[in-house]
Amino acid sequence: MPTVSSGTAAAPVTTSAGQGVGPLLRAWRERRRVSQLELALRADSSARHISFVETGRSRPSEEMVLRLAEHLDVPVRERNALLLAAGYAPHYPETPWEDPALDALREGMERLIRGYEPYPALVVDATYRVVAANRGVMLLLDGVPESLLVPPLNAMRLTLHPEGLAPRIRNLREWRGHLLAQMERQIALHRSRPLRELYEEVAAYPVPKTRDEERPAESVAYFALPMRVEHKGRTLSFVSSISTFNTPMDVTVAELAIETFLPADPATAEYLRSALR
Repeated sequence: MPTVSSGTAAAPVTTSAGQGVGPLLRAWRERRRVSQLELALRADSSARHISFVETGRSRPSEEMVLRLAEHLDVPVRERNALLLAAGYAPHYPETPWEDPALDALREGMERLIRGYEPYPALVVDATYRVVAANRGVMLLLDGVPESLLVPPLNAMRLTLHPEGLAPRIRNLREWRGHLLAQMERQIALHRSRPLRELYEEVAAYPVPKTRDEERPAESVAYFALPMRVEHKGRTLSFVSSISTFNTPMDVTVAELAIETFLPADPATAEYLRSALR
């Protein structure tokens, strides 16, 4: 199973420390649609104190910044930005993907996606850079131009680029809409400039014309939106699932996601089992 990236590029903090911690906390609270009173009750504080923090009349302790960030579900990277804005050191480390400290994690994730074979599975970071992929993924990428396969790979580019998988995806407009909506939700949560730039790039790709597939009367009743992709004269159908870590204590780990593709019909499952024996 190949590791396909030379590293996980960090997405720069998008919250400016120059704003001060108060306005930043207020922005996160408003984004979460939480009142000062509700946040105070959650954080065992008072609405008066929350108001003073947001207006700069009171400087919150390091513990208070972390507590408020937790109750506002602020991403780990942005929690460090809030601490910097309040005059404190970052609390969460950002360990490079290849660092020996992550050996056990890296080996465990690679073992996990290898064990998922023959079905496709990959690991991506916050900007969809592929840091690991199994043989099922590489099977689907067979025939993609080398220019798109130069590490580090990017899952969104590979899928939506007109020379990538896009021309092979039989329900491209549906699947493209799903992927773009997914990115929009992540941008709203993380406010990541690199993610926004990636979104603008892939959203601007021309949509290749694909041959619409007429489903036979006995077609499978899909339980989730499938990706139907042509491979060597066959149409393979997958539904995807994304897993992340609970309560991560490292920025790199917090931004990793494992995406697995489950066969959506018996024919796809049987073909993958025979192709990757």
